Amino acid sequence: MSFSAEVKAELTRIEIEKNCCMLAQLSAVLRMNGDLVIRRGNFGINFITENAALARQVLKLLKQQFKVSTEVVVTRSRRLKKNNRYQVRILPAAEVLPVVNSLRLLPGDDGRLENDLLLSPCCRRCFLRGVFMASGSVNKPEGDYHLEIITSNKNFADTILRVMKYFDLPVKLTDRKNEYIIYLKGGDYIINFLSVIGAHNALLKFENVRVVKQMRNQVNRLVNCETANLDKTVQAALRQVESINFLKSKEQYWCELTVALREAAELRLAYPDSTLSELVELNDSNISKSGLNHRLKKIERLAIELGMERK
Repeated sequence: MSFSAEVKAELTRIEIEKNCCMLAQLSAVLRMNGDLVIRRGNFGINFITENAALARQVLKLLKQQFKVSTEVVVTRSRRLKKNNRYQVRILPAAEVLPVVNSLRLLPGDDGRLENDLLLSPCCRRCFLRGVFMASGSVNKPEGDYHLEIITSNKNFADTILRVMKYFDLPVKLTDRKNEYIIYLKGGDYIINFLSVIGAHNALLKFENVRVVKQMRNQVNRLVNCETANLDKTVQAALRQVESINFLKSKEQYWCELTVALREAAELRLAYPDSTLSELVELNDSNISKSGLNHRLKKIERLAIELGMERK
């Protein structure tokens, strides 16, 4: 099961207590995946989903809120995976018009939807829950942090955008062909969204995986940094040994070195694999790490000035 499917499965198990919240969530789901049909002057509603739990929830909410005739039809999808498709139908009848009006399902009802059904924070949360269950997806936390909701209705996309911004979510909108995509990036913001819609178990899983991922990345950065520093130390030591050996091969130049430089050179030759810090501890004189580094660098410069070719 994908992470998106896990989130939706959790959301369908949430019991809604307030009628206003039921209407907000039902309106969101039917607007995303539902169609109005007209037969002999009467409205009907067709809702289609591949999520059996969501189909059951929609049917349950319709039965709780309205006295309408419904039926459920199960068909096999023609897509590659050939999943079952669940159709919840409200049969065309005169009593369906109040349902359409109550849920603000008519074209151009976006303003009425916000002003009537989305007045309280709890209703806005249920609205976003319904929108996500119907047409949302979120990447697994092991991958990139990305959440999106897709609709073919630009006005409804703007409504979703405003409701998400109410909860201080930095959501963005883009279009692709005939679809409008509301998307959210960033682990913190996705966690906030999951909290808003009530997916607390998914939130905890997301956070746990994210913490492990951050720790792994931090360890990798530290290891890479240590490896890079070690490589620099080894390369510096090789250059220093090479410079010292060059000067020793030119006896005149070696004898002209100061006592301090010769002591530094002999110390490096005696411990070619040691770091500067280790050399300081091995040295009997009270020289600092920066002081020893300065002497060794001076030896390198002298060797180059006297004709040593740098590799």
